[in-house]
Amino acid sequence: MDQFSYIANADTAVIADLYESYLQNPASVDQSWQDFFKGFDFYSSWNNNGSSNGKAGTATVTAAPDGVMVQKEMAVISLIKAFRSRGHLLAKTNPVRERKDRRPRLDLKDYALSDADLDTVFQAGNFLGIGAATLRNILETLYKIYAGSIGFEYSYIRESDVKDWLRNKIEKEAIAFNPSLDEKKQILQKLNEAVVFENFLGTKYLGQKRFGLEGGESTIAALDAIINTSAELGVQEAMIGMAHRGRLNVLANIMHKSYEAIFDGFEGNLPDQIHGDGDVKYHLGYSSKHITPSGKEISLKLAPNPSHLEAVNPLVEGFCRARADAHYEGDYDKILPILIHGDAAVAGQGIVYEVTQMAKLRGYETGGTIHFVINNQVGFTTDFEDARSAIYCTDVAKIIDAPVFHVNGDDPEAVVFVSRMAAEFRQQFNRDVFIDMVCYRRNGHNESDEPRFTQPTLYSNITNHLNPREIYTQKLISHGAIDAKLASQMDAEFKSELQARLDLVKQKVRPEYKPLKLDNRWAELRYAEPEDFENSPNTSITQEEIDKVAAAMTKLPEGFHALKQIEKVISDRKAYFESGSLNWATAELLAYGSLLAEGKSVRVSGQDVQRGTFSHRHAVLHDAENNANYNSLNYIQEGQEQFQIFNSLLSEYGVLGFEFGYALANPDALVVWEAQFGDFANGAQTMIDQFISSHESKWGTMNGLTMLLPHGYEGQGPEHSNARPERYLQLAAEYNMIVANLTTPANIFHALRRQLSWDFRKPLIVMSPKSIFRHPKVMSPISEFTNGSFQEVYADTYADAKKVKKVLLCSGKVYYDLLDKQEKDQRKDVAIVRIEQIHPFPTTKVEAELAKYPKAKVYWVQEEPENMGYWSFVIREFGWKPFEALIARKKSASPATGFLKIHNEEQAALVERAFS
Repeated sequence: MDQFSYIANADTAVIADLYESYLQNPASVDQSWQDFFKGFDFYSSWNNNGSSNGKAGTATVTAAPDGVMVQKEMAVISLIKAFRSRGHLLAKTNPVRERKDRRPRLDLKDYALSDADLDTVFQAGNFLGIGAATLRNILETLYKIYAGSIGFEYSYIRESDVKDWLRNKIEKEAIAFNPSLDEKKQILQKLNEAVVFENFLGTKYLGQKRFGLEGGESTIAALDAIINTSAELGVQEAMIGMAHRGRLNVLANIMHKSYEAIFDGFEGNLPDQIHGDGDVKYHLGYSSKHITPSGKEISLKLAPNPSHLEAVNPLVEGFCRARADAHYEGDYDKILPILIHGDAAVAGQGIVYEVTQMAKLRGYETGGTIHFVINNQVGFTTDFEDARSAIYCTDVAKIIDAPVFHVNGDDPEAVVFVSRMAAEFRQQFNRDVFIDMVCYRRNGHNESDEPRFTQPTLYSNITNHLNPREIYTQKLISHGAIDAKLASQMDAEFKSELQARLDLVKQKVRPEYKPLKLDNRWAELRYAEPEDFENSPNTSITQEEIDKVAAAMTKLPEGFHALKQIEKVISDRKAYFESGSLNWATAELLAYGSLLAEGKSVRVSGQDVQRGTFSHRHAVLHDAENNANYNSLNYIQEGQEQFQIFNSLLSEYGVLGFEFGYALANPDALVVWEAQFGDFANGAQTMIDQFISSHESKWGTMNGLTMLLPHGYEGQGPEHSNARPERYLQLAAEYNMIVANLTTPANIFHALRRQLSWDFRKPLIVMSPKSIFRHPKVMSPISEFTNGSFQEVYADTYADAKKVKKVLLCSGKVYYDLLDKQEKDQRKDVAIVRIEQIHPFPTTKVEAELAKYPKAKVYWVQEEPENMGYWSFVIREFGWKPFEALIARKKSASPATGFLKIHNEEQAALVERAFS
């Protein structure tokens, strides 16, 4: 049943009363009734048996309206609304398949109308913007607007101004859209580039993987329209995230990467130098400048990405947010994220939902993303009916009330229309918008794949189907817009240009190496060398700087109503500074504050980070009476950067990816992601494996993202004990990232500051504490903040070197368990050496410590099971030779026991064994 069909049975006396109220004061009736009455001349309608006198909005009620006619008017209104809501189910958007019958209920009989009403004039035509018109004319208009090459989905949007803008745009411009001759030539030019480029590669490099765009070539015309329109509307920078399908075409014909550079990849020519291992040609990123036809300049970036579909999405969003924050004073109109999806991936990959859910969150909004789906109706070999439960692959858009424009990829002008409209919508409302371009994939998933094995009937349709350029060329010729000579000339000239570029490539021995630089600031940095990790830079600050930050951290604003517990937090902080010894949380906030005072940016994000999972941080305080927020680190000094600390949505994959993108955009920002518990970080394993650990080797990019992963065995069970450091250490090689397990407030202070002190950037992975936040011995004197730097290794300060027979090497919280035993039993014959930085492994410093005890036996002690933790990495880096044995929990499939009693027994036995 249609959602508006009840109106057809409305009480006509009630309608008359409403109409009378409307005439006296339009605002006195609901907006939907205002829309209905506006422009109607009921007096004329009633007295002329339903015919219109052509004068709108001048009637006065002198008699009760004719009940049957009003009901039919209402029925036509319902029909119009139904087309707006469900017309997309009739739209001719599929170029190679028959439209499925989705039973849209858009027949006349569904609204108590019939063919007998077709020539009746209805005032309801005003509701569609065409004036009073026959039902036949109204129907024809509805089919043209809502059931042509474009299917519009927007009726679920709740904000009336947004919906009104879309409806007016669609109903006024969709039919009238007729590009100028120059614009038609531009569309044809982009189609020609897309088609000829793919054909050229297919001919010259037969069988090589390129994940071609054949069948979806209108993508290039769409992106050209999005970028040009956006630039005209004030966008200065756009970043594109996309997978491999059509990527080379986008690099060449949108990003302006030279054809020679692309051909080099096919020829197998290596650059004259390579930093790292490199990546395949259809994963690489690129930056360029684009000049629009009117002369506007826009900066373009294509993010590098792995084969993991949609994984690049949060990176693009984070990058754009960082650029808006740092370069455009928070003006999202200046920077545009564009995400290009495949139909199977946008429907199937959970990261799409996570990123879409970020769109309206204050910590993650980017002013709207344009999503473009290359919907070729097949995921590798999987038909769309097996790839999603929803009718459309874009149904995720509805969770944020984003409109969706479904469009036939064989109608380039329709594609360009929705592309321009998407750009205008984004700039108007700073909201996401989706374009679902339904097309096809002429070849298999890659060029050596046979698609007929799995979609034989579909590919029988595709085999002889004309490509979009051929279809559009025929249309332009038939309409007299161009002649056949121009089309063939375009084709020949572009082929000739590609061949000339290829000839140049074949003459070269080695192309010049050009590392990817995403911003000029990155050019001032360098890649790290092994010797950089022998000693950490000085990251201390002066007492005056400490006092300045402390003043902000220990003061509540006037009129702020604090809970008693918060008053104690503040008084404790003040006491720490006055006593000259800081705990972990105070030292961490001091690190952030000192960087802010130096003009750096600091952003911290994750679940519950403002308070801290363990109620330790309290970076943002809440007024007990009005819930107003107070962020003390924003009040250190005039003109400082803002301390950005955001509680995230309950997501690991998406949020970690966002922060990686943020750090990629701004080398002068300390960007921190904290897991609620380190155990949960593996929900973001794709980001860790494909980006954080390998991005520099694959793509030559640098990134200083910091991950805080609460880790330690306290009897909280298998999901709240272990951040799985062995996984990060397995990925650690070639100085790609820092992996640390820190045990002192001073060291977290220096580790965080070191991230921006180096003249290169590396990810920092910290196994951060839980229980020892409040351990009485986890304090650092102020002197360790005003002098020195990060300590890779801590020496034993209790044992007597002359008596030592056993050395316990360890890392992390287990140190304090061992220390308690050492001091309690007065074991001067056992030395405990803490390794704070596991990778790069501080071999020289560890050797120096062991040299103090030449006759002692050396043991590695860890509270993690033998098959987890640090042991495997340590013996790989340091060798077996120094070690007598490993002291750890037994091998285990699960990280920890679920029973506190067993945990306590295991922990006690482990410590006892270390000293036996």
